[in-house]
Amino acid sequence: MSKEITSREQDYSQWYNDLVLKGGLADYSAVRGCMVIKPYGYALWENMRDQLDRMFKDTGHVNAYFPLFVPRSFLEKEEGHAEGFAKECAVVTHYRLKNDPDNKGKLMVDPDSKLEEELVIRPTSEAIIWNAYRDWINSYRDLPLLINQWANVVRWEMRTRLFLRTAEFLWQEGHTAHATAEEAVEETVKMLNVYAEFVENYMAVPVIKGVKTPNERFAGALDTYCIEALMQDGKALQAGTSHFLGQNFAKAFDVKYLNKDNKQEYVWATSWGVSTRLIGALIMAHSDDQGLVMPPKLAPVQVVIVPIYKGQDQKMLIDSKVLGIVDELKKAGIRVKYDDSDNARPGWKFAEHELKGVPVRLAIGARDLEQNVIEVARRDTKEKATVSLDGITGHVKQLLEDIQTNLFERAKAYRDTHITPVDSWEEFKEVLNTKGGFVSAHWDGSGETEDKIKEETKATIRCIPLDAVEEEGKCIFTGKPSKQRVLFAQAY
Repeated sequence: MSKEITSREQDYSQWYNDLVLKGGLADYSAVRGCMVIKPYGYALWENMRDQLDRMFKDTGHVNAYFPLFVPRSFLEKEEGHAEGFAKECAVVTHYRLKNDPDNKGKLMVDPDSKLEEELVIRPTSEAIIWNAYRDWINSYRDLPLLINQWANVVRWEMRTRLFLRTAEFLWQEGHTAHATAEEAVEETVKMLNVYAEFVENYMAVPVIKGVKTPNERFAGALDTYCIEALMQDGKALQAGTSHFLGQNFAKAFDVKYLNKDNKQEYVWATSWGVSTRLIGALIMAHSDDQGLVMPPKLAPVQVVIVPIYKGQDQKMLIDSKVLGIVDELKKAGIRVKYDDSDNARPGWKFAEHELKGVPVRLAIGARDLEQNVIEVARRDTKEKATVSLDGITGHVKQLLEDIQTNLFERAKAYRDTHITPVDSWEEFKEVLNTKGGFVSAHWDGSGETEDKIKEETKATIRCIPLDAVEEEGKCIFTGKPSKQRVLFAQAY
């Protein structure tokens, strides 16, 4: 099975595509730039979505749903927002087709169905949501308003890549309104921490929390907070963002509230979101040349059991034992599959489940049954052991926890050894070209300098770390004074 996968060293991009396609996560669509998320990939997304949804609700948020279509005039109300998304918008101009009289069997746009106002297919939902909030918010008693939406959005990307950058993708977007700036900033940071907790504790991917530079902020935000992760090829990936929007959208849509002193004030806003891009991050952070490697907490199948037998008599004996094990594992909350299909040999099944990244594989034959043992293989280290069937549920449960921890520690060790401080322009370029990863360097705070560095090296400032300490230095590009280091990297 591994021979079907391009190695990471040979072609990292093709390796990634091979895993997505041959691992059964997604496929290309007939629609340019879009993808079909297959059942295995969607099960992974469901596990991500459901856990995040619990975390959102635990912090007081509720779900709602808003229209897919945004009137063009709504998008234009917040100038920075409109400018930031204009080039990515898909626009609906007509609402009907009709038979083409000059080309039988073909359809044409009905010119009589032209919309009075063009509709934008949402690239994000601030505009349509804040128009609704104008009617929902009247008094301080209506605040805070803490709403999340699970939805799809469309951003007309020119260069697409499965999960990482597609014209249509699935995501969640939180949109909250607050009485004060302090409350809104607190919300922004709180949700950043929720994202960091999810990515680290469930995806087993270490992240760096920080703020974006003005050049990299979300369109219409006063501040953008982010979590940045590092992939195995040394490139960074933005894993989530949380935005302090100030009063920009409140003023654009005239969303005011009556405070306790009976005075009207504009509310303060946040928005925050993660998407199916997280699946791409999970793949690139953990997988190897044999296939996907799934963190147990999110794996669609945590344990697979493969019987090894000759003839139906042996199969029936193994079935009677295994079905009891399956029942025990399910009662323990473990997602288990008994792969007793007769359409492939055990070796093929081993390779298939390895490709799909199933964390634990159990194999049992007639001789194992006689000796009351079972073979246990872990996907992350490929270690195998023969253990007693007595207490197998407890053994597997502990093993899943060990694998989850190991994946995080392994990814963290890689990340930590790929954060490199540099103090000169030559050293900066050398690290980017030979080692990759995050480069910690001084920057003079100028957007112009940031653009020039990006133009020459394709590296961007991923974030100004929240835990950055003041440190006098000189910008690696201009030599001008700098008070702290920022993290640069080439990125997805």
